[in-house]
Amino acid sequence: MDRNIIHIDLDTFFVSVERLLNSKLNGLPVIIGSLSDRGVVAGCSYETRLFGVHSGMPMKMAKSLCSDAVFIRGDMDSYSKYSRLVTDIVAESAPLYEKASIDEHYIDMTGMDRFYNTRKWAHELRTKIIRESGLPISLGLSVNKVVSKIATGEAKPNGERIVELPQIHDFLDPLSISKIPMLGKETARKLMRMGVFDIRTLRLMPQEMLGFVFGQNGDLLWKRANGIDHTPVTQYSEAKSISTETTFETDTTDVEMLRAVLISMTEKIAFQMRKKQKLTGVVTVKIRYSDFDTHTMQKRISYTSFDHILIKTSLDLFQRIYSRRVLVRLIGVKFSELISGVQQLNMFEDSDEMVNLYQAMDRIRIRFGAKAVRRAING
Repeated sequence: MDRNIIHIDLDTFFVSVERLLNSKLNGLPVIIGSLSDRGVVAGCSYETRLFGVHSGMPMKMAKSLCSDAVFIRGDMDSYSKYSRLVTDIVAESAPLYEKASIDEHYIDMTGMDRFYNTRKWAHELRTKIIRESGLPISLGLSVNKVVSKIATGEAKPNGERIVELPQIHDFLDPLSISKIPMLGKETARKLMRMGVFDIRTLRLMPQEMLGFVFGQNGDLLWKRANGIDHTPVTQYSEAKSISTETTFETDTTDVEMLRAVLISMTEKIAFQMRKKQKLTGVVTVKIRYSDFDTHTMQKRISYTSFDHILIKTSLDLFQRIYSRRVLVRLIGVKFSELISGVQQLNMFEDSDEMVNLYQAMDRIRIRFGAKAVRRAING
């Protein structure tokens, strides 16, 4: 049975939120990110792209290319709020959806044609999101996640693109290989050195040759160029989480020791989360007392994977939940509402020292193990 996969992506999400909050930015070139010259562009409006500005570009270069732009440091609180608003709208209507990042979702409508016209349903959902959030959003509908995501890109800005199964090759063939999702810069350069610039050329290459040159990645490239993707839409749930707990050999009321253990656990799973390129939107702390009475408390936060934010949140929750002043048997911390996304450590940070510290600590942990660098007990 052919699948019906919808991909929706909020257009220039950070910029669109800023314009929603300040209409004076409409029509102006806008660049969002760290205002430090050593920072990077987190988001930019279509007006700036005419000057060659793009996300991930060093801020210093962006300033030289488009000096008349409005530069904004960015507000992750606002972006998280509107991201959740859109997710709530999707959750109300979609039978199966996946939150792929802060600004994009996949929806699986396979088998639902007997109840709904998928095209009509997708259009109505997009219209509802625009009406209730005030944000522009583009949509792609096709037979799998790869083609629907590429279709969304071709529908931008603020449009819709439907690609049925017989149309896939005609749709993909003329596009640049840069349109293939998750195509790394080095792989793209290697393909271009081989004379491969469009998807059609890549599609017609022998699969075995691509496998020989690029290994497993070569097989994946060939499949994507041919519009083949069996990756399922994974049901999004706040229950998806990463957590850890510590049960003490001897029950304790040593508050400083409890705080130290909580800091260590939070730091540990924050590093694990960054390695998996995930962000969390909910922190939960659990305490179990010696009589097995168990209490938990959680807090929604702006999507992040930063130790200093997560540790502060964990300690604040601990301070609020530890009220009995009796022996503690177990303490735990959990991050949930996980979404994919590589949080650029200098996305909205102007502190070069903070950026360098995080990057250095993670490099050491990756090389020598998670316990190679640990934070001081006072957090």
